[in-house]
Amino acid sequence: MTLTSIQTFIIICMLTLGTVTTRFLPFIIFKNPKLNNSYINYLGQVLPYSTVGFLIVYCLKDVNFRGSTYGIPEAIAIVCIIVLHYWKENALLSIGVGTGVYMILLQIVFK
Repeated sequence: MTLTSIQTFIIICMLTLGTVTTRFLPFIIFKNPKLNNSYINYLGQVLPYSTVGFLIVYCLKDVNFRGSTYGIPEAIAIVCIIVLHYWKENALLSIGVGTGVYMILLQIVFK
């Protein structure tokens, strides 16, 4: 089924509206800074850590420790990220360098 230009435009507009609504709705609902909502404060404290934990599990779920590389590139990249993050305390730098190290290990070293 091929979509016309108008149908494609309508779909893009609806997706944009849905995305913008979900991004701005919390700021509209909780716009009063004096409102002390303990549940929102709790979520603000625990969600960053749980999100990072979820991402680690998601990234490592397909690692085959019985395969040809035995999970060595993943372990080296994780150690590199941890050391660089504690050394420089820059999340963007540690993620970027860790990704680069992992790609080099996969493409060149553990070919």
